[in-house]
Amino acid sequence: MGRGDLTDAEWARLEPHLPKNVGRGGRWRDHRVVINGILFRQRTGTPWRDLPTRFGKWKTVHDRHRRWSADGTWDRILRAVQADADAEGRIDWSVVSVDSTVCRAHQHAAGARHRSAPVPGRRRRPVQHRPDEAMGRSRGGLTTKIHLASDGGCRPLSILITPGQWGDAPQLIPVLERIRVPRPAGGHPRTRPGHLCGDKAYSSRRNRCYLRRRQIQHTIPERRDQRANRQRRGSRGGRPAGFDRALYTRRNEVERTINALKGFRTVATRYDKRAFVFHRTVAVAAIRLWIR
Repeated sequence: MGRGDLTDAEWARLEPHLPKNVGRGGRWRDHRVVINGILFRQRTGTPWRDLPTRFGKWKTVHDRHRRWSADGTWDRILRAVQADADAEGRIDWSVVSVDSTVCRAHQHAAGARHRSAPVPGRRRRPVQHRPDEAMGRSRGGLTTKIHLASDGGCRPLSILITPGQWGDAPQLIPVLERIRVPRPAGGHPRTRPGHLCGDKAYSSRRNRCYLRRRQIQHTIPERRDQRANRQRRGSRGGRPAGFDRALYTRRNEVERTINALKGFRTVATRYDKRAFVFHRTVAVAAIRLWIR
């Protein structure tokens, strides 16, 4: 076993959720070797063609990652390992925090064709294809922003990528609606945290109304201009937003989650041209955090 490869304990948690070989001769080469190759590239940021030969042909590893990114296999695996963790009581639902981080796009990530890339071997578009390829231009150049929600154990519950110049507040609702942890015993998936923390970038009337409608208690500081506008309107401005300073200190958990994700160099810097591939690159890093 090489440095950074899956341990036996991690493989035992991951193997039951991988696609099975069916038919004569099987379809897939050994999953463990290929996934170790994907993780090697995740950790080091090396180009696909420069993968060590111990992982087999580089194109086999690349095509497996791209195919599973296009058809949503990585997303299903992420939900499955989250369901296992929830069944074992390893998800801290008491406080869920939201935040975002900007990733600089490498020059090789630019220049994707405008028409969508088909799913390999199938005549349909990839899951969650974005026409803008989640690539934006800001002061730092071409960037992509990762929005996520994390549990109290510093692991991602949901992930969303957008162009780097997009704001945080409009993405709060899409991020929360992506939290869907299945229940192995059956029933509706769990989607509602016990408490939500976010910084003042998420303070808006639309977000607070949404959280109240879903009966999600939240700790989001009120922006200075919003507070001045409310006070200027008097009684029509409504009551001030509640703020629990002790709970707000737990917002560092999402910051630590971002640091853990950016420990993978392909997440800290975007090398993938297609948005659906980069989204699943982040999902693979999240899966590794969940099975540790």
